[in-house]
Amino acid sequence: MPSSAPPPPAASQLLPPTSPATVKTPVAPVTTPGVPGSASAPVSVPADRRRWFALAIVMTAAFMDLVDVTIVNIAIPSITRETGASVAAIQWITAGYALAFAAGLITGGRLGDIYGRKRLFLIGIGGFTLASALCGVAPSPEILVAARILQGATAALMVPQVLSIVHATFPAHERGKVFGLFGAVVGLGAVSGPLLGALLTEGDLFGLGWRPIFLINLPVGIAGLILGAKFISESKAPKAVRLDLRGVALITLAMLMLIYPLTRGHELGWPFWGHLSMVGSLVVFVALVVHQRRKALTDGSPLIELSLFRVKSFAAGIAVQLTFGVGLGIFFLVWTLYMQMGLGWSVLRAGVTGIPFSVAVSVAAGISVQKLVPRFGRKVLQAGALLMIAGLLIYLWESEQYGMGISSWQMAVPLVVMGAGMGLIVAPLTDMVLSEVPKQHAGSASGLINTVQQMGTALGLGLVSVVFFGAIGDRLAPEAVGPAFVDAFQQSLWWVAGVLSVIFLVMFALPARPRAHAESGPH
Repeated sequence: MPSSAPPPPAASQLLPPTSPATVKTPVAPVTTPGVPGSASAPVSVPADRRRWFALAIVMTAAFMDLVDVTIVNIAIPSITRETGASVAAIQWITAGYALAFAAGLITGGRLGDIYGRKRLFLIGIGGFTLASALCGVAPSPEILVAARILQGATAALMVPQVLSIVHATFPAHERGKVFGLFGAVVGLGAVSGPLLGALLTEGDLFGLGWRPIFLINLPVGIAGLILGAKFISESKAPKAVRLDLRGVALITLAMLMLIYPLTRGHELGWPFWGHLSMVGSLVVFVALVVHQRRKALTDGSPLIELSLFRVKSFAAGIAVQLTFGVGLGIFFLVWTLYMQMGLGWSVLRAGVTGIPFSVAVSVAAGISVQKLVPRFGRKVLQAGALLMIAGLLIYLWESEQYGMGISSWQMAVPLVVMGAGMGLIVAPLTDMVLSEVPKQHAGSASGLINTVQQMGTALGLGLVSVVFFGAIGDRLAPEAVGPAFVDAFQQSLWWVAGVLSVIFLVMFALPARPRAHAESGPH
């Protein structure tokens, strides 16, 4: 499943957190997913047939976002050939979306609390549709990168409203069924994105090449905008805290100062200003922490609830999410480039090759949540990390053994092993991380986890310049391109295996078994 981002977030990242993975169990308070500190009282709503239309609309929007995240990487080689995109542009087409999405998640959710979730959802889906159109007609890599950043920013307005609208629209006794449907949509979006991207790109509809992967969003987005305005009911948080614009600016600036030099460094010969910018990003992160502490003391509305980091399991979980995002950000982009530009495979063959991985993730995620974690706790997640490392090592052996002659069938074994390992991790991880977090900070913690994971992905995509393109020589002869990409892919797998080894060790700080959220604050 070549993808520019990790697999779909666990349910507890999307819901007010209590449930793991695809087992969607609602909680009483209405919290905005991806939004620190947002909450409102339980909502009683009369039975209204329009709520099912509203559900279909917001689920379609969520599906559209998930597909758009996973659909792009499969078309990256085609985009490169047709537009002449540089290495930096390739990375920013993927990393730009993830960075804008991560930076805007907290802001988007809080704006929905303040100004109305329906209003922000409509603004988000309208902007996402417009950005998709700009991506589809982009005449140059630079405009495509800008449009992708706009896509990520507008998705950050749209996505946090989805589960909040569900909470405000459906009575408590119906939410279990609703979240079950939502889980199916999330899984479908993750599995279908790469294959749909391959079909659209290979099909070359109307001679447009890769552009239909973005243009397909137009009819869906327009329909969602019109029907959403008619069927979705408005809701707000009764006591929404103010938006911390300075905090948003600081966290965005810090990420840009870190990721921009990483993506441009190889291309520009690693200039001094790049190193200075990366060091400076640490200073900005420190300034963010100082500002958040002051904000908590003055008006109680910080962007990030720093007291959460006193909970050992949460702090460890944040480290796991960030590192996991880095590893997957590296792997999925490198994997796509390896298959298409290294081995010379078609878009469709590369997309189909990823199917065993997607199936393994889905199956293992269900078993992990329902059977294994309740019995074995964090050992399941650690087993998942070891399985992923084993899959990478098998992949390395096969790539070295078969070289340019490796087949899709030979790749299936390591991909299934890796997918099974990932399924064991991504499904229960968020709930495990949140199990010792005080209930009053559940929304803040859930939003921070989701944001950090997206930031890790953006950072991993930025590091591709170091771990992959840095291993490929400049001005290669045509016959040397394939072997160079294969060698660089193998080196990248060692990096990802090292990241997963760190994750395995950090997981020892997670609770042995997930528990109900703590009632009181951290000690």
